[in-house]
Amino acid sequence: MQPLSHSHRNGFPVPFFGLALVLLVCLDSPTSSCTDQEKSSLLQLLTGLSSDGGLTASWRIDTDCCTWEGITCNQDRIVTDVSLASRGLKGSISPFLGNLTGLLRLNLSQNSLSGGLPLELVSSSSILVLDVSFNCLTGGLSELPSSTPARPLQVLNISSNFFTGRFPSTTWEVMKSLVVLNASTNSFTGQIPTTPCVSAPSFAVLELSFNQLSGNIPPGLGNCLALKLLSAGYNNLNGTLPDELFKVRSLQYISLPNNRLEGALNGIINLTNLVTLDLGKNELSGNIPDSIGELKRLEEIHLGHNNMSGELPSALSNCTNLITVDLKANQFSGELTKVNFVSLSKLRKLDLVFNDFTGTIPESIYSCSKLTALRLSYNHFHGQLSEKIGNLKSLRFLSLVNLSLTNIKRTLQILESSRSLNTLFIGFNFLHETMPEDDSIDGFENLQVLSMSYCSMSGTIPDWLSKLTNLGMLFLQGNQLTGPIPDWISTLNFLFHLDISNNSFTGEISTALAEMPMLKSDKIAAKAFFELPVYVFSPFIQYINAGACPKVLNLAVNKFTGVIPGEMGQLRALVSLNLSYNKLSGEIPQPICNLTNLQMLDLSSNHLTGTILAALNNLHFLSKFNISDNDLEGPIPTVGQLSTFPDSSFDGNPKLCGPMIVNHCGSAEAGPESIISREQIGSKVIFAISFGAFFGVGVLYDQMVLARYFG
Repeated sequence: MQPLSHSHRNGFPVPFFGLALVLLVCLDSPTSSCTDQEKSSLLQLLTGLSSDGGLTASWRIDTDCCTWEGITCNQDRIVTDVSLASRGLKGSISPFLGNLTGLLRLNLSQNSLSGGLPLELVSSSSILVLDVSFNCLTGGLSELPSSTPARPLQVLNISSNFFTGRFPSTTWEVMKSLVVLNASTNSFTGQIPTTPCVSAPSFAVLELSFNQLSGNIPPGLGNCLALKLLSAGYNNLNGTLPDELFKVRSLQYISLPNNRLEGALNGIINLTNLVTLDLGKNELSGNIPDSIGELKRLEEIHLGHNNMSGELPSALSNCTNLITVDLKANQFSGELTKVNFVSLSKLRKLDLVFNDFTGTIPESIYSCSKLTALRLSYNHFHGQLSEKIGNLKSLRFLSLVNLSLTNIKRTLQILESSRSLNTLFIGFNFLHETMPEDDSIDGFENLQVLSMSYCSMSGTIPDWLSKLTNLGMLFLQGNQLTGPIPDWISTLNFLFHLDISNNSFTGEISTALAEMPMLKSDKIAAKAFFELPVYVFSPFIQYINAGACPKVLNLAVNKFTGVIPGEMGQLRALVSLNLSYNKLSGEIPQPICNLTNLQMLDLSSNHLTGTILAALNNLHFLSKFNISDNDLEGPIPTVGQLSTFPDSSFDGNPKLCGPMIVNHCGSAEAGPESIISREQIGSKVIFAISFGAFFGVGVLYDQMVLARYFG
């Protein structure tokens, strides 16, 4: 909305001279511009700012404040709107803005404002919408005297700040017109406030996620008869969902994930207007009631990471508006064939990973033509992949890990028809088969993430992979592949995450690895959003964007020989380099010290010689470092980054000396306890690495063996 100007003076029709004369008189009257009091109140805002975003150029005392940037006036030249979002403002909010008696809307969001929220704004007798979200405001919300008359505030958005303390009760008592309260992403404590449910009959939106709220879900929410959205996820709430909550028939969105809620969902039948139900990552138990079929408007159901069990009710087929079904990491069982997926024509995402489903994958799933993501991994399905999966023309994310699938070649040929696929996880299947090496494997032109890990497949890295020109992440670990790394690996221009650990590759490390474009530059990988979240490094780091995943080269637990190529120093974008448990010899090459983005470097259990390079201290981001079980010699650096690592990072090198190990520099020989043999630790470390967990470097969510290690 643009500020009013005087340009309309020239637009009056000439015949209406009398009217024009009256208007000219009005324009010359004292009400032709904003009042001095309004101008003064606005200028007070500038005085409290250390950075005004260039407002001083427009906010001049000798001009009408109705023409100032971000200011809107009504026809009576009264300031009604102050809209200064995303202006780079720094400093405090002036309480004098509360003197703008005609102000209806104040928007100071997405700046860097600090200090508290002036009580004068919350208690304003005119403001309807107050938005100070995405700032750096601190302190608590002040109580208003109980004698304060009713205030007209309808929308209060204080989200994404640093507010603390409990919610004041008397403040809500006078907000009788309140419709929306968004206080998410702060540090509020105490219980969920329920006073607006009684004082404000039109109260519809309560958004309190990402705070430090505790206690039960208060039964008083049952008095919020107009409530449409309740969001309080990522807090410390506990107890059961009160029966009173299920009586609020107006509710359309319930979002309470990442709390400690327990109990069952038996009362859900009453919420017939429900569109979204998100109770993931709690401690809910029981089954999904048959009454779920009464929720005809339901579009999203998120119950992942709970303790729920039982079979999926056939009545779920009656929820014909379902778009997302997320039931991962529970104990659901039985056959999926009881659900008629034909009726779920709008379904886009189905996530059932880590459950106990049995039987075959129902053919009716392949009728969900809008399906973009299907994750069935870690269940007890049997049978083979149906050719009907080719009907899912929109399918971009497919995860079928650990389903006892056989015939890798046939499976890949079936999936060729899924031209939209960009993410494919099929690891822990095809046990002891041979990797198909001929050119009969085609398609997959859009594939960006491919995992065929832990299949114990023999063979070599097949040439048909070289045709996957969009590939960014390739996981082949945990097989029995042999031979060298093919030179064409450097032609995959987008490959930035390569894990071929736990195989039997031989020969010298190919210098073609040093030519991988994405590992040589800090260029960010192409933005490819996972349809479902995956986890890299640990189950606590969630990725939605594949391009945000770390740049990794993992060649551990193979049979590589020769020296570490100095050309590896060109891979300046690498975050993790693991060459452990090979047969590498020679010295640590100086160019490795150029990999200044490294956070993890593991060269352990090889035959490396020479000294520890002092320049390794230049790897300032290094948090995991291991050179144990080699033949290195000389002093261990006692200053810099390397001095921060434990003695286990250096063990098994009898010629090393330093204060962190028993063999101190200058002593005649190493103490026995400083030398740990490969036989003592070999089997333990190999086991750890074989599951991608050494130093916390994990594999993707779908490849994890510890199927319950979440929640």
